[in-house]
Amino acid sequence: MSADGSAGAPSEFMQLALSEAERALGTTSPNPAVGAVIVAGGVVVGRGHTQPPGAAHAEVVALREAGERARGATAYVTLEPCAHHGRTPPCTDALIAAGVAAVQYAIDDPDVQVSGRGRAALQAAGVSVDVGDGAAASARLLEGYLKHRRTGLPAVIVKYAASLDGRIAAASGDSRWVSGPSTLEWAHRNRPRLDAIVVGSGTVTVDDPQLTARPPGADGPVHQPLRVVLDARGRTPPSARVLRPGAPTLIATTAASAPAWRDAMAAAGAEVLVLPADDGHVDLRALLAELGRRGMLTVLFEGGGIVLGSLFDRRLVDRVQAVIAPLIIGASTAPSAVAGRGVDRMAQAPRLRDIEVTRLGDDVLIEGVPVWPDPPGG
Repeated sequence: MSADGSAGAPSEFMQLALSEAERALGTTSPNPAVGAVIVAGGVVVGRGHTQPPGAAHAEVVALREAGERARGATAYVTLEPCAHHGRTPPCTDALIAAGVAAVQYAIDDPDVQVSGRGRAALQAAGVSVDVGDGAAASARLLEGYLKHRRTGLPAVIVKYAASLDGRIAAASGDSRWVSGPSTLEWAHRNRPRLDAIVVGSGTVTVDDPQLTARPPGADGPVHQPLRVVLDARGRTPPSARVLRPGAPTLIATTAASAPAWRDAMAAAGAEVLVLPADDGHVDLRALLAELGRRGMLTVLFEGGGIVLGSLFDRRLVDRVQAVIAPLIIGASTAPSAVAGRGVDRMAQAPRLRDIEVTRLGDDVLIEGVPVWPDPPGG
């Protein structure tokens, strides 16, 4: 298999490791969500995924389950094992001490403390190392971590639900509901994988969302992403449901908001962060830099159209999740999914690559990565 995973699907055992990694999404930041399985004689004898920061990494969890059966076995890991002392000892040390004969991992770790050192440490100890199995799938799962380690910024996902004619609400502003119940269930299943969910103050005042993760059938505690409200001038009322207990809330504002309103937000339990203004709105680059500084890897923006338009205008979008509902709203004054300045010519518009299309009941989810044309003279 080639290093980019283009030669085919992950092997059977790497797919099991990827499934383990998926279970850790949203709970490990700023660490990567990694999965590992230990295989001896063609049988899985141990499996595990990264625990919350300060606890065991995936390899250690899997080795503990395998016990003595790990000696002479092969470890399948979705990311290069770490070779440095952080909050926990190096995973390479654990693999070597357990006596594994071989390690197959999907992709190299871009972290400067790890990159290449994990492979070198294992090979120096006589462990066979193979890289590339499941590379594309692992890179997809770890897109937030990979971006954060390379840029210091979280991956930005833009999600919206729109009618067939691109509207997210009726002309009156009524938006309940554009999409159907299957889309709502999908959204709640995905929220625990996120570090933060961001909306504008317009969404708060019109829809009054809770922005909590409430996946169907959950039995036990559910990871709750940080709720972020962009409110440059101080429109969020103290009664807003986004301020209720259940998940932490950050109000990102500017100096244009009244100090008394900021005090009211803090009294309601929110953290208030004053950021620079950008064209009268909260500076989105400054917000993303702050979330990245806090170790957040994946941030979802749910709109509305002005917020999403600002992200696209500034080329800050890493992934699009567009839910298209089978209805026609019409009305020239009905709000669109993406506003902002936009483009003057079709050749300037970003197009999606790596497109995935999924049915969600009667709705259709179109997901992909935007690619912008080079700017003039670029």
